[in-house]
Amino acid sequence: MGSRGNGAAWASLVAGVASVLTIPVAVYVTRFVESYELLDAAYAIPVGAALGVVALAFARRARREGALRLEREGTRQGVVRAGRVLGIVGICIALAGVVSLAVYGLLEYAGTRD
Repeated sequence: MGSRGNGAAWASLVAGVASVLTIPVAVYVTRFVESYELLDAAYAIPVGAALGVVALAFARRARREGALRLEREGTRQGVVRAGRVLGIVGICIALAGVVSLAVYGLLEYAGTRD
């Protein structure tokens, strides 16, 4: 097992965890910073989505390198799978954030038309 492929597997896991935590942490911080409002947490949406894409890219690279070496299913493949799943979940959280912003914008628009 080479360190390069192993590094891609762990990078996928780290990027996936960061992707999943980005938006919840941004929302949580709004409770404690006066100048930071809930809508400002929307700036974390592209960051979370980008980290999810990075996690998927690293997972794909690690899986491809493992397939080229004909590695068996093991700890490394479990790390790759976890990174991939977390990357997908992070992207889904970012998409949910986009939907919530769209609904908020629609409600604000409808509220100003009265």
